[in-house]
Amino acid sequence: MTLCISLSARPSNNGTRFHNHLYEQLGLNWIYKAFAPTDLALAIAGVRGLGIRGCAVSMPYKEDVIALVDVMDPSAKAIESVNTIVNDGGRLTAYNTDYTAIEQLLQRNAVPTSSSVWVSGSGGMAKATVAALRDAGFTDVTVIARNEAAGRALAGLYGFAWRADPSAAEGAADMLINVTPIGMAGSMAGSMAGGPDADALSFPQAAVDAATVVFDVVALPAETPLVKAARAAGKTVITGAEVATIQALEQFVLYTGIRPSDAQVQAAEEFMRAQ
Repeated sequence: MTLCISLSARPSNNGTRFHNHLYEQLGLNWIYKAFAPTDLALAIAGVRGLGIRGCAVSMPYKEDVIALVDVMDPSAKAIESVNTIVNDGGRLTAYNTDYTAIEQLLQRNAVPTSSSVWVSGSGGMAKATVAALRDAGFTDVTVIARNEAAGRALAGLYGFAWRADPSAAEGAADMLINVTPIGMAGSMAGSMAGGPDADALSFPQAAVDAATVVFDVVALPAETPLVKAARAAGKTVITGAEVATIQALEQFVLYTGIRPSDAQVQAAEEFMRAQ
């Protein structure tokens, strides 16, 4: 049997259900498990030493894991952020499929590149998001982050602006993107347990009302407070569950070398969301 895992501070069942459902559909003798490591370095050493084939990396480890791998694929190296590790006989190669997911969803929803955008967050997923915006042709982007050093660094890297607080930013944005843990729930011992800001809005209600598109990268729950507020306000909504499906599919291909059919992916996605 071949083992793949995920490492996250707040592991969910999304990836577990998605990957395991595809393994079953395709008759693969593989299994996928989710973990919340207490020591990242030891966890990655376990991936290498135990011959674990694939490892998904989630918040807050997307940058810290860089020092622990052997090779950085261009998809990860370009943005200095990792969400996927593939183990080839003890040689660990890091990738980033988050970027691909953001890119595809912007295209799928036909978001005009002339849109003004506020991105809340400055971590590894925010890097993938901001890079995808820049590469898609967006120019009016503001990174909103209370951590001034990280926020200014991320904004400066891509030639964008920085603000500490969305409520203090002038005007309004056409698209809001939350890439912080605000609104995220965590899964502990098989039960749902909210994070410290699980019930909070990541943007002021006034910003939601003024926006055209609201994009919450948080995947758990699929209906975050921001997503609910945006739906109630009649906005175009892009969810973290959609991000999770695309990035997990690309991880599956990297791990197995198999690209499932659209029907198989849809079935796995429905199974993932039915929990």
